[in-house]
Amino acid sequence: MPSLAQTVSATTRPARSGEMDGVDYYFLSTREFEEKIAEDAFVEYVRYGENYYGTLKSEIVRLTEAGNTILLIIEVRGALRFKKLFPEAVSIFLLPPSEDALRRRILKRGQNTPEEVEARLTIAMQELSLKDQYDYNVINDDLDRCVEEVYAIITDEKE
Repeated sequence: MPSLAQTVSATTRPARSGEMDGVDYYFLSTREFEEKIAEDAFVEYVRYGENYYGTLKSEIVRLTEAGNTILLIIEVRGALRFKKLFPEAVSIFLLPPSEDALRRRILKRGQNTPEEVEARLTIAMQELSLKDQYDYNVINDDLDRCVEEVYAIITDEKE
């Protein structure tokens, strides 16, 4: 889908191995992020765990001026804020097949302490309770099928 472009989010979390600034995320210090909050530079942002994540207004402008359909991959509270600002936006909630599957996925990353895993699961369960506020729910149990469903939704909505 050539006109579909993903925004690059900003975060205060450290870059993971292989991630590049300006490609995977804009990696900012907490001070830089909070300065941008004060400047009203974000269309949405949230503090998730110990780190901030957000979508810069400049990203939206950059991609829309290029004629793109914008894809944001953001957490639940940020998505709901974005939807309030842009009611015409289409929201898709990707659900894990089960809590156990989600736990396994988090553990497989190998980047969280047991306490962080439990905190992430607690947040995830809270987020799952908001799934009905989205336009669509897609269960991510098979990657190919999930991609096909999301592609179909985007294609149908663009028409």
